[in-house]
Amino acid sequence: MQIILLEKVVNLGQLGEVVKVKDGYARNFLIPQGKARRATQSALAEFAARRAEIEKIEADRLAAAAAAGEKLGGHLVTILEKAGVDGRLFGSVGSADIAAALGREGFKVEKTMVRLADGPLKALGEHAVRVALHTDVIVDVRVAVKAA
Repeated sequence: MQIILLEKVVNLGQLGEVVKVKDGYARNFLIPQGKARRATQSALAEFAARRAEIEKIEADRLAAAAAAGEKLGGHLVTILEKAGVDGRLFGSVGSADIAAALGREGFKVEKTMVRLADGPLKALGEHAVRVALHTDVIVDVRVAVKAA
């Protein structure tokens, strides 16, 4: 299926590009999320007419994410969890827990933005976590997991 990208999508393309993707990816993810639109003649004409407006909205989103990234970059968030004497957690700290902790500190972060390279955190200590506020704005946050 041919689609028009309404925003930058990682490993797919830039705003305004017409790309060919699998039907299910377009119907089930890109179009419902508002990241793309079917590439029909009328959609292409409408996009060409609204291109400047869409680019301005995307530039504003990027600027807001960059400003939030300046505040969030290098921030230390502390999470209290139950742990054994050997320093291993009874359970784990996942992306939803980290997003909730950052939300309590005043940052607007969704769990899908938190990138845990090695999976959930299962030990006490300080861990480096990446937060993708925008496709072009990725910041590092320190997460200190302490025993409750």
